[in-house]
Amino acid sequence: MLGAIAGDIIGSVYEFNSVKHKDFALFTDKSAFTDDTILSVCRGRSDSERRQLR
Repeated sequence: MLGAIAGDIIGSVYEFNSVKHKDFALFTDKSAFTDDTILSVCRGRSDSERRQLR
């Protein structure tokens, strides 16, 4: 889960501007979470709550 969230935040700056090289900043002032993080957290919470009901 943390890797997915970190990847979303790192990639948010480059989402519509593809980067063709491997030398880029991981976190910048423009980095932010996106809807992907929101959906991942909701899915994780749902799965967790479902496990508690069993």
